[in-house]
Amino acid sequence: MTTTAPRLGTALARLLILAAALLGTLLAGAAPASAHAALTGSDPKDGAVVATAPKEVNLTFSEQVAMSADSIRVLDPAGRRADTGEILNLCSGSIVRYGVALRAGLPDGTYTVAWQTVSADSHPISGAFTFSIGAPSTTSVALPDRTAGGGLVGTLYGIARYVSYAGFAVLVGGGAFVLACWPRGASVRPVQQTVVRGWLTLTGATLVMLLLRNPYTGSGELSDAFDLAGLKAVLETKTGAALTSRLLLLGAAALFVAVLFGAYARRTDPKEKKDLAFGLGVGGTVVAAGIAGTWALAEHASTGIQPGIAMPVDILHLLAVAAWLGGLTVLLVSLYKAPSVDRSAIERFSKVAFGSVAVLAATGLYQSWRQVGSWSALTGTRYGQLLLVKIGLMCVLIGIAWISRRWTQRLADPKPAGEAAEAAEAGTEETEPAEETEEADKADKAEDDEDDDGAAAEAADATEAGGSAEAADPERAAQLARQRAAVATARRKRERDADPERAGLRRSVLTEAAVAVVLLAVTTVLTSTEPGRTEEEAGRGGTAASGPAAVPDRPVDIRLPFDTGGVDGKGIVRLSLDPGRTGANALHLFVERPNGKPLDVPEIKVALTLDAKDVGPLPVAPDRIQTGHWSASGVQIPMPGEWRIQVTVRTSEIDQTTIEKNVKIG
Repeated sequence: MTTTAPRLGTALARLLILAAALLGTLLAGAAPASAHAALTGSDPKDGAVVATAPKEVNLTFSEQVAMSADSIRVLDPAGRRADTGEILNLCSGSIVRYGVALRAGLPDGTYTVAWQTVSADSHPISGAFTFSIGAPSTTSVALPDRTAGGGLVGTLYGIARYVSYAGFAVLVGGGAFVLACWPRGASVRPVQQTVVRGWLTLTGATLVMLLLRNPYTGSGELSDAFDLAGLKAVLETKTGAALTSRLLLLGAAALFVAVLFGAYARRTDPKEKKDLAFGLGVGGTVVAAGIAGTWALAEHASTGIQPGIAMPVDILHLLAVAAWLGGLTVLLVSLYKAPSVDRSAIERFSKVAFGSVAVLAATGLYQSWRQVGSWSALTGTRYGQLLLVKIGLMCVLIGIAWISRRWTQRLADPKPAGEAAEAAEAGTEETEPAEETEEADKADKAEDDEDDDGAAAEAADATEAGGSAEAADPERAAQLARQRAAVATARRKRERDADPERAGLRRSVLTEAAVAVVLLAVTTVLTSTEPGRTEEEAGRGGTAASGPAAVPDRPVDIRLPFDTGGVDGKGIVRLSLDPGRTGANALHLFVERPNGKPLDVPEIKVALTLDAKDVGPLPVAPDRIQTGHWSASGVQIPMPGEWRIQVTVRTSEIDQTTIEKNVKIG
């Protein structure tokens, strides 16, 4: 009999169209919100030149952050601390602002502000900028090139996060698969090993994250993982409490696993087994929801808009992921390691997986709306782009799952449809399908019995020969043992290959699991990426913010980071307007790479606009002096006011961007 792969039905297409329509509706009606803190303003501003030394430096964030005594540092041109080290809480209502007091009598020059903190969703954030007192000067301070949460420690922490998600899915999904779909699997050794390994993986990853948390949010040095003072400080944070709670809940999960594969597996009385299964189901659900809650309470769901709704939705999302992907893992192990898995168990898991997909679709749409918020953020931010990749992988996974579901239906129906059609054409009435199925099963069983008898005879012959030869020749005995093992392996392979439906299901489930591994990796990266809402808000805040107030008769010096999106497209434009007043000015532009080295670009243009008086834009076409240096003389500023300076940088034939900043001139 030739078995062909089932075709995708139209129901899948309808499901995807409905999901896209719901996503569009939610995104179109999005309102502003924040999650994953970002710096939205500072005083003094980046690149500002102030006439006298300010009393303090303050930073404004998009959401609440956890400040320590060393979160904000101000360094003078020689690299010495210019602040008092006292963090000032300047928060008021919904405004999140912190500052640090400066020492008295600071000399003129360029000062560097370096800051590092942890946002309310547990992710470390950091940055640095400069401002000048009196006039810009050279500085010996090098801006840090390591971002918070990066380096080796950041990589290890990210791996531990991924492994913890995978362990949670296998632990919870594997236990659910046994209880809801295949109770007999509780006594199958490969299934037991898989679920226990899920528990060990999640426990080990949680311990690693707890140890790495201090260097991950602080120094970035791996040796600080064993700093007891740092570990104590971590335990006092929200994330530390969540990780500790997860370890305690994993102790309860260990008891659940012990009972599932111990007392439950050995129970023979149907009523007692049913009662125990009910207790395990209720208790296991509570423990699983508690473990999922440790993510929801410490990460994105706990901040931003609607946290009271977002946290339970996040728990449901994680449980649905575990039920689908964890159950899929145990099913895959069962199909390869335990070929006798019941067909009814596969059918039941198919229904569980379908329900999980429905829950994932609903909760995922809500999470997407909450974290992205607009079509522009969906396509123009890294979070939105990763989300599109995740949605694409989900569509692929749903398609493969649909194929697996069709294989499951074929597996559950021993009589092929083609055979029924031939019987109808021959005029035979199919009035007793149950009897025909029974006869087919008997025929299959007879063939299997013949194979079993043959294998048994071979094994018996080998055993008899081995018994007589064992005493005489140990080497011959070992050879016969290898032959018996080969016979048993060949028999198992023959049993598997004799069932094309089961073989097709194994292949589709294996493909589904492979895509799920990639999907889980993308999800892990997504949870540590700044949401699209926050990135867009920070960009709007930076564009709308007023620039530095220029000191009379002093040059205007500003720094404008840019990213054209192409190869070698990131850098900084340093713009100097001298003397920075009405009349003729000399304009100098220095284009640098992120590491401070000059960057040669094909073209750079400048436009000046005074929005308050409806003047401009006044175009300026600077000349290239040398690599990374452009200049224009006689740039006319006709009147004083707050001028918007727009700089257009082109790094290739197709890659360019326009950056802008407001400065007060005259």
